[in-house]
Amino acid sequence: MTENMADLMVSLHDDKIDMIAATSVLQQQAGDIRQSKINWQSYMQSQMISSEDYNCVSALDGDKKAQYLQQNASQCAKTLLNLLSHVSKDQTIQYILVMIDDLLQEDRTRVEIFHDYALKRKESVWGPFLNLLNRQDGFIVNMSSRILAKLACWGHEQMPKSDLNFYLQWLKDQLTVNSNEYIQSVGRCLQMMLRVDEYRFAFVSVDGISTIISILSSRVNFQVQYQLVFCLWVLTFNPLLAEKMNKFNIIPILADILNDCAKEKVTRIILAVFRNLIEKPEDSQVSKEHCIAMVQCKVLKQLSILEQRRFDDEDISSDVEYLTEKLQNSVQDLSSFDEYATEVKSGRLEWSPVHKSAKFWRENAQRLNEKNYELLRILVHLLETVKDPLVLSVASFDIGEYVRHYPRGKRVIEQLGGKQLVMQLLSHEDPNVRYEALLAVQKLMVHNWEYLGKQLEKDKEGGASASKPGAAPIAGKA
Repeated sequence: MTENMADLMVSLHDDKIDMIAATSVLQQQAGDIRQSKINWQSYMQSQMISSEDYNCVSALDGDKKAQYLQQNASQCAKTLLNLLSHVSKDQTIQYILVMIDDLLQEDRTRVEIFHDYALKRKESVWGPFLNLLNRQDGFIVNMSSRILAKLACWGHEQMPKSDLNFYLQWLKDQLTVNSNEYIQSVGRCLQMMLRVDEYRFAFVSVDGISTIISILSSRVNFQVQYQLVFCLWVLTFNPLLAEKMNKFNIIPILADILNDCAKEKVTRIILAVFRNLIEKPEDSQVSKEHCIAMVQCKVLKQLSILEQRRFDDEDISSDVEYLTEKLQNSVQDLSSFDEYATEVKSGRLEWSPVHKSAKFWRENAQRLNEKNYELLRILVHLLETVKDPLVLSVASFDIGEYVRHYPRGKRVIEQLGGKQLVMQLLSHEDPNVRYEALLAVQKLMVHNWEYLGKQLEKDKEGGASASKPGAAPIAGKA
């Protein structure tokens, strides 16, 4: 699906989405607030608002709203923004925000009324709504956010950088609030914002992708899953972001969700992300790496299961067919080093055949130096940050094999801080981790692997039992 088609699809369903689950708590409360009419006359009599603002807001609250708005657009913007700035009562602020949101929802072009008014006055249209994000009332905060997203996405005027970073940081933080009843409304705002290319990079700069991945890797309901994966999907329409996306480990996370989910809409959006990760990068090598990552995360198996199901949505069938073909082709072209590199980058190490292959290490150990030791840095980082005993065992073993097969490997590992981390694992609670760490430390202590290799061969010929690589007692000075 192209980005233009995606935008069209989303635009057609925006109203429907708003009325169903995407902002359900907010919408239910808005419905109640519409019923609670405000006595604007009392505000005028107590001189809290001017007669000009009273006449305007009364007209907007009446039956001939559209006609009045058309003839007095600038005054409407002035009055509504005035009221937001000068009224303090939560109930009234709530009502004004619902009025503004309804005006925009009825006709998207009305965002220009607010932009034009602010431009003429040389004032910020964003300020009044950004200020409301600091209020205590959840409805006021999230309705203000919803209006900000509409002003930012539906008008010709884009949100300036400083305001944009503040707003996106706020949205990101709201995603992480425990038991946030408005999380679907927050997700809805992000779905809108990230359809604008300039806003995508700003979101990445506030570390938004990591936050989305973190939430998706925890247990969230399918609606939030759908909304957050949708955000990833629209991000992948940018080729640069599509190339960098799996550095955040999104393929393993989405593969897990695809394996567990029962909702068709979630399946559809994950497949769309996977397709973009292959189609959109301009570097074919990156697309190839994404394919390999999907193969390693057992996506082909899921695709074969999906092929047996009937879907009403043609996009699902099309994406399943496309992905199956691409992933099968990548399996045929897969080199052992490609497979190894993708596994390391995923952070999900296991005892796959390449690790224990002496031939693999003889041929590829030096390749771990490529791209400024990228794979070695990942292995060292895993030793420092991961708790999983299997990952720690395999990473320790790989570092030992690298040192064993690359003459200057010991110095490289020391410079990267790997030697110290491996030695710390000698006291790990898991016996397998201790064992692999011990072997790796032994290899790090030996200076002349060529000599040791010949000795091992000699022992083998002499009938000595062959141990697993590195398991023999090792002499040598550190």
